Amino acid sequence: MRAIWKGAVSFGLVNVPVRLYSATENHDVQFRQVHREDGGRIRYKRTCSIDGEEVAYDDIAKGYETEDGDMVILTDEDFKDLPSRSSKEINVEKFVPTEQIDPMLLDKSYYLEPDKSATKPYVLLREALESEGRMAVVTVSIRTRMTMAVLRVRDGVIVMQTMLWPDEIRSPDFAHVEEAGEATDKEMAMAKLLIEQLAGDFEADDYEDDYAIALQALVKAKVEGGEVKAPAAEAEESGEVVDLLAALAKSVEKAKASRGEAPSKPAAKAETASPSKSTSKSAAKPAKKTAAKKSTTKKTAAKKSAKKAS
Repeated sequence: MRAIWKGAVSFGLVNVPVRLYSATENHDVQFRQVHREDGGRIRYKRTCSIDGEEVAYDDIAKGYETEDGDMVILTDEDFKDLPSRSSKEINVEKFVPTEQIDPMLLDKSYYLEPDKSATKPYVLLREALESEGRMAVVTVSIRTRMTMAVLRVRDGVIVMQTMLWPDEIRSPDFAHVEEAGEATDKEMAMAKLLIEQLAGDFEADDYEDDYAIALQALVKAKVEGGEVKAPAAEAEESGEVVDLLAALAKSVEKAKASRGEAPSKPAAKAETASPSKSTSKSAAKPAKKTAAKKSTTKKTAAKKSAKKAS
């Protein structure tokens, strides 16, 4: 695992340097949108809904849409005025009974690993949390934004779990549930009997994602069976070369315009990629000589016709 954050847990006068690791990972099979015929990846362009033009990343800003459909554009200066913190400290606010933390509030999980020099205070904090049956409510700044979190112990390691803010929890509004009334004594007895028959201890290893396993087996079988399409990279690369040549041609025309030179004719566009000015000049000189020869030939023919007439 790779540490994604370094800081310290601070409670009272005790400071425990730690490293933060993501405790979970996503094993879902990732798909690409592709062309059914040749397997080429589908690309999307960032276009403006008003003028239809493609927009560069540098021209993209954050916008907030109001209830009336109006758009408020926010600049980098606007965000500079917002409260943000870049602290490297996990501050313990209080130690609370574990049962007071609603699991709905818990979000992303991280492992905390102590520095070798801080192993003893780390173990002290871990054992104190376990023996007292409490969690530590902390504040921490991750990616410049302050958030709440809790410290708890799992398998001998202190785990930090970030928390949602209370107003991020939705309130259920299911009126029909209350209208159903209470269960009868007979129904309750039957429900309790069913619970007793299915009672047991939770073992996470007893469950597996059968869909993901079957999907991976399906993909593996197709690969082994040769059902693989390798999109031709030449098509994408040739597009980039054409764009590059077009950009170079435009640059040459701009350079000529800045020097007061006439722009190249459409038929001579291929010559804009000439490596040096001397080559283009030398290419122009033979044309002049050819023109001179043609005019000389015309004069000679005119003199001959004049002698015959005389």
